[in-house]
Amino acid sequence: MFYSLTGNIIMTDGSSVAVDCGGVGFKCSASLNTLKKVGSPGSRVTLYTYLAVREDMLELFGFYDMQELECFKMLISVSGVGPKAALAVLSELTPEKLAFAVSSGDAKAVTRAQGVGPKIAQRIILELKGKLTAAASEEDAGPETMTGSDLSSKYGEAVSALQFLGYTQYEASKAVRGLDSSLTVEEMIKKALSTLSKNI
Repeated sequence: MFYSLTGNIIMTDGSSVAVDCGGVGFKCSASLNTLKKVGSPGSRVTLYTYLAVREDMLELFGFYDMQELECFKMLISVSGVGPKAALAVLSELTPEKLAFAVSSGDAKAVTRAQGVGPKIAQRIILELKGKLTAAASEEDAGPETMTGSDLSSKYGEAVSALQFLGYTQYEASKAVRGLDSSLTVEEMIKKALSTLSKNI
């Protein structure tokens, strides 16, 4: 229903931001990472949004970029993870760090989010990693796509992390291919994201 909101910030607090769009103020729940980036009241901002519909209420969520919105949607697709827990995870971890945690199986990193225990963190890692594996196996592998041993290496981890952020396996493989093998997975992700953003 709502793709994005663009307007001037009316107020921010520890968990939300209100944006004036043509005289109508929209209050969006947001992660701490988004709140750090939106600026102070009076600043102009664009937020990408998700509308949660429940029997007793509607709640609008706002995200500074599409990567965080995609992470949010993937998190709430996990059994037992609601919007509040998803925002807690995204307040603790940037999309890049969450993607790396999923691809590397680091449930401990997810438990740093407030209110997220080991069982939920492990479920997030297992379900999201499983979805990435399934998505990768279903895609048509083009000539630029990594296969075989590459997919089990840190190049493969970087590709999986980029897929988590919404890129296709083809796009992710092409961006990672040729990067220095001495780089860490997180460094590969950052460099690949830089390349991908230039091609948009």
